Amino acid sequence: MDKDRIKVLIVDDEVLARLKIRELLEQDPEIEIVAESGTGRDAVGEIRKHHPDLLFLDVQMPGTDGFAVLHALEEDELPLVILVTAYDQYALKAFEVHALDYLLKPFDYERFEKTVERAKIQIRQKENGDLTRGVRQLLQETRSKTRYLDRLVVKTGGRVMFIRAEEIDWIEAEGNYVRLHIGKESNLLRESISSLANKLNPHKFLRIHRSTVVNVDRIKELQTWFHGEYQVLLHNGTQLLLTRSYRENLKELLGRLP
Repeated sequence: MDKDRIKVLIVDDEVLARLKIRELLEQDPEIEIVAESGTGRDAVGEIRKHHPDLLFLDVQMPGTDGFAVLHALEEDELPLVILVTAYDQYALKAFEVHALDYLLKPFDYERFEKTVERAKIQIRQKENGDLTRGVRQLLQETRSKTRYLDRLVVKTGGRVMFIRAEEIDWIEAEGNYVRLHIGKESNLLRESISSLANKLNPHKFLRIHRSTVVNVDRIKELQTWFHGEYQVLLHNGTQLLLTRSYRENLKELLGRLP
């Protein structure tokens, strides 16, 4: 390991997102990628193990999100942080105010290069002390201001329906819409499943399939299936599939799976 190179750790639950960042960083001879992590829980351990100079951190991850990762670290454990996000405008403004940098998904090479160059200058000049204090201040503000959806508004048949998030059993993607399943009824909402999933409390709603989000309180049992997949049985008898690519989401929330 070259002690003069900048040590980087990449944290993102999306494999393709990590791959993109890795491919861009590998072109830079001043950078050394010391580790990658796909979950917030693992990320904390990797940071403490490798002591990176620079951290690429996804804000929105199931279970332990990016902010929770930073909250788990002590002041002297905080590296320089580049937040990778599709977050709301409040957060983006806060990043700028506190001299943090961010990459807004999807980002291009020019934006990526500019962000990395700025980080390298700060690391070389040992200016990240003020930035870590900025991280702490930002975390305090976002912790108090972050709000998840607790009510959804659905327009159907000339009516406007107000649905409490806690009433939803599970959510199914239908093109540019999602279908909200509530007991024996269902309603269409014009929003992508990824967008809606990011607005719901990740401790209550779990993405188990590219087309499915489930209310954790509605899960009755898990049944092992083929190739590491699970059948998810709800209390109302509905059977859903948890695919391997979303298995980590459930591990993050419920702990170790067999």
